[in-house]
Amino acid sequence: MGTLHILDHPLLQHKLSILRDKNTGVKEFREIVGEIAALMCYEATRNLPTEEREVETPIDTAKVRVLAGKKLAIVPILRAGLGMVDTIIDLVPSAKVGHIGLYRDPETHEPVKYYCKMPPDISERQVFVVDPMLATGGSASDAITFIKEYGCRNITLMNIIAAPEGIEKVQRDHPDVDIFVAAVDDHLNENAYIVPGLGDAGDRIFGTK
Repeated sequence: MGTLHILDHPLLQHKLSILRDKNTGVKEFREIVGEIAALMCYEATRNLPTEEREVETPIDTAKVRVLAGKKLAIVPILRAGLGMVDTIIDLVPSAKVGHIGLYRDPETHEPVKYYCKMPPDISERQVFVVDPMLATGGSASDAITFIKEYGCRNITLMNIIAAPEGIEKVQRDHPDVDIFVAAVDDHLNENAYIVPGLGDAGDRIFGTK
């Protein structure tokens, strides 16, 4: 069974308060999304396997720990998920990036896939699906389903803010997937927006509203 991890680090929570503020401008919003993604990645990769090696320091030989086993892949859900990619790549330069494009039908609120491109060796990698918001859970659940079709079995979902409804859907559809979030908000409104949330993450990242 996948586990829900709610990250309550003080730095992360402080940065989240800036994202929620409606007066935060596009530049600062975009930067803070990246900083939060990096902090979340640090926590989400805590249990990556390591192995021991030896290196020569300027003084002597040192036994060190290095990452072992599967490589990583980051799969942002377009378009807002793109805001979380660059800082994760900064932490894990060897990670490859796939892309899934989904949009929400304004009437049914159901996700529609319009783009899907994955690294050729995605099935051999630990996959982190990233999207700032987990609202209905429809897009995240469908994205995970698409990724599993490539043979992936080690998948983690990272969201900055989640609604209980979205968490419930992902856990029901994909009980094998761990979920990392910085906050679980109260509920979804009639337009399927998270309350209190932070508005439309894509619009605020890219300045399209």
